[in-house]
Amino acid sequence: MIAAPTSGSGKTTVARGLMGLLVKKGYSVQPFKCGPDYIDTKFHEAVCGRPSINLDTFMASPGHVRELFAHYGADADMCIVEGMMGLFDGYDRERGSSYEIARELGIPVVLVVDAKSAAYSMAALLSGFISFRNDIRIAGVIFNRVGSDKHFRILREICEELDVECLGYLPKDAYLEQGSRYLGLDFSELPDDGKLISQMEEHVAWEHLLRL
Repeated sequence: MIAAPTSGSGKTTVARGLMGLLVKKGYSVQPFKCGPDYIDTKFHEAVCGRPSINLDTFMASPGHVRELFAHYGADADMCIVEGMMGLFDGYDRERGSSYEIARELGIPVVLVVDAKSAAYSMAALLSGFISFRNDIRIAGVIFNRVGSDKHFRILREICEELDVECLGYLPKDAYLEQGSRYLGLDFSELPDDGKLISQMEEHVAWEHLLRL
């Protein structure tokens, strides 16, 4: 699962880039989306060549969500689930949240963290998300909107201090960002997937992520 502390952190960009990169590498990728979102799923389908399936514990039972995940992912090399909002944000506290879906499916979470305008304060944020619940696994962190090599070095050292995997970053680049509108993404001007995929390949340890 690709999740984040808050909306607007970059999880859609990272999920899209990771899907595109792995498809480019020859993998069959089954996409999923948390919640009743019918816009992001269309973009997943365009990237992966497979329908993206909604996983929603508000309108469906946890058992049905598990059945969907197993059925649609059965013939794929890997499944990527894009979370919604913040990891623990649901319709009632964490009920219906990305966290609940990750817990029900038993899948690891990659946390996408917007590092713009912050450095060592990220330690407090990450420490809270890592330790808040012990029934899901935070497999690693990908930082978004990193300003420089020095900035990333500080963020990597934070991960070492907290004993969590630092899986890389995306640089601060307005060209990589995708705007949003009511009900989801704005598709009027799509970013260049080629540039996004090349940045993912250069800056994200995707092979290490697959091993994890």
